Amino acid sequence: MGAKFYDPSNIRVGRDTIIGEDVVLDGREKLEIGSHVDIASEVMIYNSEHDVFAEHFAAVESVIDAPVTIDDYVFIGPRAIILPGITIGKGAVVGAGAVVTKDVAPFEIVGGVPAKKIGDREKTELHYVLGRARLFR
Repeated sequence: MGAKFYDPSNIRVGRDTIIGEDVVLDGREKLEIGSHVDIASEVMIYNSEHDVFAEHFAAVESVIDAPVTIDDYVFIGPRAIILPGITIGKGAVVGAGAVVTKDVAPFEIVGGVPAKKIGDREKTELHYVLGRARLFR
């Protein structure tokens, strides 16, 4: 569905996880995506970026070259961007168009630029199965 994988050898995806169309998954550093995760269309998950202060605009190593972890039962809305070093806790929701610059706690709902807490998910005992994306049913 047009998804792009940068260095797929560093990307791990759990079972029953849906990856929407035109998603970008950055494997230049470790990217762990749990089970029952729904990643909507055009989401970008990065774990490496450039040093805007460097003379040669080189890719940054160290803190800016950092793994991303997305726990089970997370929903990431369309066109959200997840930056390097982020952990998104179990059952969290990232709103459409959000730019995640800080970790998201379990069952927290975040949105905006930069993403901020806007609520909490009421149910914390999650057992649903996503099945196939609606497009393929």
